Amino acid sequence: MSQASAEFIPLSIAILTISSRRTDEDDTSGHYLRDAATDAGHLVVDRAIVKENRYAIRAQVSAWIAHDEVQVVLVNGGTGFTDGDQAPEALLPLFDREVEGFGEVFRMLSYEEIGTSTLQSRAIAGVANRTLIFAMPGSTKACTTAWENIIAPQLDARTRPCNFHPHLKR
Repeated sequence: MSQASAEFIPLSIAILTISSRRTDEDDTSGHYLRDAATDAGHLVVDRAIVKENRYAIRAQVSAWIAHDEVQVVLVNGGTGFTDGDQAPEALLPLFDREVEGFGEVFRMLSYEEIGTSTLQSRAIAGVANRTLIFAMPGSTKACTTAWENIIAPQLDARTRPCNFHPHLKR
């Protein structure tokens, strides 16, 4: 099977914001990811905001993983170093395979923007039930860095030499 397509193929995306204080009105990172995904030609099929609780996070992402329509989950928030940051602990048990390179490349790019503070980023990605999951910091700047430099190209079936399309639900 070819690793790249000659045409753009839209994906179905769900977006999760992890925050104990954000609402739909002020979820700037969630809004950015929705708009960026839609502008790129993808379909945002669901969005949610959950509190900083690993079991609530895991429950929401598990529901999307089990849903036939959701191919990609974008998680923002919960990847820092405070006690409330639970995204890695919530998501790692769900992964069939971790995408180690996402966190590595994200921190490399982030270093150019925030210096050694990037050490406290626990951005992760993985695949579960042929659903690709990216978890990034909750700041809109971090979401922009992740989307523009890593996620958008890897969700585009035309990206060579490879992209994630062959590994996702059909």
